[in-house]
Amino acid sequence: MKAVHRLSIVGAALASLTGGMLATSTAQTPEDRMYRPPEATIYRDAAYRGPAVFIGEAKANLGLAWPVNSVRVASGRWELCEKTRYRGNCRTVDRDTPMLGSVLRGMTVQSIRPVGAGGGGGWQPPIANDQVARGNFAEFHTQPSTSRYRVLACTAGSATAACAARAADTWCRSAGWNGSAREHMETVAGREYLADVLCVRSGY
Repeated sequence: MKAVHRLSIVGAALASLTGGMLATSTAQTPEDRMYRPPEATIYRDAAYRGPAVFIGEAKANLGLAWPVNSVRVASGRWELCEKTRYRGNCRTVDRDTPMLGSVLRGMTVQSIRPVGAGGGGGWQPPIANDQVARGNFAEFHTQPSTSRYRVLACTAGSATAACAARAADTWCRSAGWNGSAREHMETVAGREYLADVLCVRSGY
């Protein structure tokens, strides 16, 4: 059976779980306008010197060939891990750090992701209650999460279908898939979060 055909079967089987959920609210609260998407820059050397990489989203495999010894945090809280897909020794930073401690010093950081609040006056996303169904070529998530917290459908401006699709693609890639074949939005306390996301391996 071809992969694309098998994928369509998985999609059809999961369709009944989604219930056609789609939020239409695009109103912004003052906290939305204050919110800044997580941003950070990692440096090879201490005191923000040497080669640098800007990070604006979760990276499950950085592919760096050099150790990270300092970090500038423009917004958000970031988890840095020594292995891909956020495994091994990890450290969370939420401010500029000119010299990382002994936990990561001299180690190659292979993955990094935003965790918890990302700015906006102490606001924090709700805890996710994700229900997962996994197939050979797809994985369905009712409430995608990053470090237990739900994922915003759009981190800047009004939540639109296009913005949600980009956010879902990014999240699925951070989880090791090729992207999202299907996603919806759910409004919680005036904000739109990703919901019912179908991550796929290929053929989407």
